[in-house]
Amino acid sequence: MRGIVPVLINTPEIELWPGGLLRARSNHDARALARARHVLRRKRDGQYLAADLPEGLLPLIPRLGHEPGLDAALDALEHYSQSRRAGLERVRELPLDRLEERLHALGLDDGYGERTGLALVPEPDRLGFAGHDRYRRPLWLHPLAARAWAHLHAAALGDGVVLEAISGYRSHDYQLGIFERKLARGQSVEQILTVNAAPGYSEHHSGLALDIGAPDQPPAEESFETTAAFAWLRAQAGGYGFVMSYPRDNPHGIVYEPWHWRFAPP
Repeated sequence: MRGIVPVLINTPEIELWPGGLLRARSNHDARALARARHVLRRKRDGQYLAADLPEGLLPLIPRLGHEPGLDAALDALEHYSQSRRAGLERVRELPLDRLEERLHALGLDDGYGERTGLALVPEPDRLGFAGHDRYRRPLWLHPLAARAWAHLHAAALGDGVVLEAISGYRSHDYQLGIFERKLARGQSVEQILTVNAAPGYSEHHSGLALDIGAPDQPPAEESFETTAAFAWLRAQAGGYGFVMSYPRDNPHGIVYEPWHWRFAPP
């Protein structure tokens, strides 16, 4: 990753994606996205809201001015631009907005964290582009984790081992969407919680965690532990600051996840 690394500017309601990384959903969107410096994207459902063009903001939905979080997103864009010009690009944590609302929507109370031993995980206000995942989606990680992943990935390749990113940063809203989709397929909240932490408690929110796979292996399956990729990670990942978060019989009640690794430098 040479030169300037693309950055995702993150706010509680809206993400600001750098131009050129989102797929167009219509000819109108394609023309706008092709020229956009940034694209404003609603976190709740992925809706494209506006394109930041050289001549100004182009709405991609009706009544853009009434969109919740729009002013905060535009302020964050201006703050990031000023910070970058001044050489001050420190990553900050977003407030834990609407956490109770998300938990209550799943029938969970505020004691979930205490019962599981899982900590609340704020989202960062900035994420670095870390290449693409297995599905050719942009992979976003905390800037420190993005650099560490690049080194880890390159070192594995040097040893003849291919590591594939399955997923990285996930917002609180995206995590809630995982629960909603699984509930719609007939799973219970209790079943889902053995595999996915409740919204607000997933390590993926921090941008420091990612799921790793190997070619020709199904994603997020225990069989990953039989691969050369997993053996290499067990031996080498610690030297790059990565640890496996959920070993067998972990105290959080989450199933064994040999694919889930978190950047946690000493």
